[in-house]
Amino acid sequence: MSHFNTFRSKLTDIAILQDSLRQLGFVVQTNAMVRGSNCQHVRADIVAVLEGGYDMGWSHNEDGSLDLITDLWGVARKHDMSQLLNAINQKYAVYQTLAAVQRPGLQNATVKLVTQW
Repeated sequence: MSHFNTFRSKLTDIAILQDSLRQLGFVVQTNAMVRGSNCQHVRADIVAVLEGGYDMGWSHNEDGSLDLITDLWGVARKHDMSQLLNAINQKYAVYQTLAAVQRPGLQNATVKLVTQW
């Protein structure tokens, strides 16, 4: 019996997700295995390697969105899931915004990244 859970996310850009995860200090692997309970593994396009023997992964959907794949129970043993997902989503939103203002027509915009609130 698999312990993995799959959740639809609103994330769509793998490069921005990778940058976000790295900025948060995660080791990021591509086309790798997500570790779960009882030495179970499942493949994902992007994997954030977490402490504690459990990982978080994201896989592409046909509509361009990314599904989050993880063993919630295993990850929650060592990490606060709400805090972890909020940090990833917030960092992703910042990098997505920065990418948007660099599109043609906005080259002269000045954007300053503030890391403290």
